[in-house]
Amino acid sequence: MALTPQWLDELRSRVTLSSVIMRTTKLQKAGHEWKACCPFHDEKSPSFTVSDQKGFYHCFGCGAHGDVIRWMIDQRGLQFMDAVKELAAEAGMEVPAPDPRAARRAEQRAGLHDVMQGAQDWFVRNLQSNSGAGARDYLKSRGFNQHTIERFGFGYAPAERQAMKAALPEFEEPLLIEGGLRIAVDDKEPYDRFRSRLMLPIHDVRGRVIAFGGRILEANTKAPKYLNSPDTPLFDKGRTLYNLHRAGPASRQSGRMIVVEGYMDVIALAAAGIEDAVAPLGTALTENQIELLWRMVEAPIVCFDGDAAGQRAAMRAATRALPLLRPSHTLRIVRLPSGLDPDDLLNQKGRGAMDALLESPQSLLDTLWFHERDAQPLDSPESKAGLKARLLDHVEAIAHPDIKALYKRELLERFSNFAFPPRQAHRSGQGKRPWQSGKPVNPLLSPDSKRRLRNASGPAAKVGLSAAVITGLARHPGQIMRHADVLARYAASDRNLAPAIDFLIESAETLEPSDNLPICLPEGLVAPPDETRFSFLREGIDPKAACDDLAEAVSLLVERPALEAALLAATARFETDPEGAFAEQQRLLKRKLDFERRLGQMVSERAAAAAHSDSDRQTAENGEDGTETD
Repeated sequence: MALTPQWLDELRSRVTLSSVIMRTTKLQKAGHEWKACCPFHDEKSPSFTVSDQKGFYHCFGCGAHGDVIRWMIDQRGLQFMDAVKELAAEAGMEVPAPDPRAARRAEQRAGLHDVMQGAQDWFVRNLQSNSGAGARDYLKSRGFNQHTIERFGFGYAPAERQAMKAALPEFEEPLLIEGGLRIAVDDKEPYDRFRSRLMLPIHDVRGRVIAFGGRILEANTKAPKYLNSPDTPLFDKGRTLYNLHRAGPASRQSGRMIVVEGYMDVIALAAAGIEDAVAPLGTALTENQIELLWRMVEAPIVCFDGDAAGQRAAMRAATRALPLLRPSHTLRIVRLPSGLDPDDLLNQKGRGAMDALLESPQSLLDTLWFHERDAQPLDSPESKAGLKARLLDHVEAIAHPDIKALYKRELLERFSNFAFPPRQAHRSGQGKRPWQSGKPVNPLLSPDSKRRLRNASGPAAKVGLSAAVITGLARHPGQIMRHADVLARYAASDRNLAPAIDFLIESAETLEPSDNLPICLPEGLVAPPDETRFSFLREGIDPKAACDDLAEAVSLLVERPALEAALLAATARFETDPEGAFAEQQRLLKRKLDFERRLGQMVSERAAAAAHSDSDRQTAENGEDGTETD
C-alpha cells in the first residue's frame, strides 16, 4: 500500500487517541493528559499516560509506548494494515490503492531517514572544517552563540558538485536523489543540490531530520538566497512547520504559538528566549499548516516582516484562514514596524519591544478592516463602495454561519461609521433645528412634506424603506445609537426624514441602557410602512434576527444618496468629458440596478419568509383541513 508518512500523519491527526483507548481502558483526566492503570501489565497505581496533544501513550512502569496505530496492533492484536484500515474508516479517509513502486519506497523509508541523518552529520562536520570558515563568520555576524549553533544543527555544504557522493559512499545514489540531496539530470551525472550554503536541518514532529534549508553565502550570485529541499516521501512543505517539534512543548507552557516568516527569524527569537515560534517553508501559510497550529493553540499569532512583502504574506494567511474559522479558533496578527523583521527589532529595541507587540496582537477582523481601508484612497463614493465590496467579499469566504453573520455585522458597522462620519451632535441650546426644543418633541411634517415623503422617487420609496427604518428603530431603540452617526449624516441629505431621525437620536440619548421599550413615534412623523414587507416590523420575530435585518435596511437607506449624487456628478460632466462621463454613468447605473436588486431581494425574501411563518402558524392553530380545532 502507498502509505506515505504524510498520509499516516493525517490519519493520526484525525483520530483522537484517548477516545480510541477509552473504549477498552478506563481513563481519568489529569491536566492536559489522561492517566490509567496500564493495560499491558498489572499495577495498583496509575503509571500509564495518554497525551492527545503529543499523539502517544506511555507507561512509566513497563515502558509500553506508541501511537494510535501501535495501540490497535498491541492492544487489539491487529495486523498493521488491518489497524490502518479500521482507523481510516473511522476517520473517513480512503486507504490508497496498492502500488508496487510505493511499496518498495516504503521499504526504503527507514533508509531515507538514515540518509538524511547522515547528511546532517556531514554538514555539521563541514561547518567546523576549514571550508566552513565563511559560514562561521556569518553566524558570528548574526550574533548566534555556540549553544544556538549546536542546538539548531547549523552546518555547511561545500561548493563542489560531487562532495556529498564522495563523503557518503555507504548510501546508494537513488536514495540520495529520492531524499532531495542530489539532482538527477537526463544524460548527465547527478550533482549535489546544496552547494556553498549555510545548512539547517528541518525536522518532523518526532524530531527526525526530513529535509534541509540552505542560505547562500556567496555574494553577487544569481542563485536564490534561500533554498529548501523539494517535496520527498519524507517532506511535504505545505504540511510542515519549521521548529514545530521544539515549539510545541514550549507552547504548552506559554499558551501561545508564534508564526514568523522564515527559519532565521525562528532562531533569532529562540536566541532571545522566545521558544514558541515556527515558520512556513518558502510558501504562504497553508490550510494544513493552520490546522496544525490550531492543534496546539486556538489563536496563534502571525508575526511577519514589516515590509510590504511581509504584510502581503500576513494578509494571505488571514484570507486562507477565513473559510476554516470555527468557534474560538482564529488567527491574531502582529504588525512589525515598517522595514523590520523580528531579528532587526530584537537587535535595535530589545526583547521588551517584541514582548510588547506579542502581548497586543490585532484580531483577524481588525486586520481585514485596516488592510482594506488603507489599500487605496477613499476620496469618492465609488472608492468607498469598493471598500464595502471588498469587505463583503471577505465575509462571503467564511463558512461558519454564526461567525459569518458576526463578521458582516461588525464590518458593515465600521464601514458605515467611516463612510458617513458624524455631524455635530445636537446639544441643548446649540445647533438645533427649528422644530427642536430642549427635550424630545413631537415634530409634525407639513402636508406638503408628508406628500413628498410618500411619493418620493426611487425603489426605496416604493417599498417604504425610509418609513420602515424609522419605525424599526423606534421598535428596537437599543439599535438607534449604534447607527446614530450614519443616520445623522443621512439626515443632512433628506430633509423629509431629518425630523424623525433627530427625534429618535435625542429620545435614545435619554434612555437607560437596560430600557428596551419601544419609542412612541409622534403622529404624522413618517408615513405608515407596509409591515408585511419587512421582517423587523413583524410581531414574534427573533430580536437578534430583527436587528440584523434592520442593520441591512439602514445600510441600504444611507447608500442611496451617495449613489444618486455620483450619478448627478457624472451627468454634469457630459459637456466637458462626454466619453468619460458616459462610461462613469453606465458604471453607476449598473450599481444602481444592483442596489435595486438587493433591495427588492431583501423585501421579497423577508416577505416570503414571513408569509411562510404565518402559514405554518395558521396550520398549527387550525386542523389539517383548514378548519379551526377546539
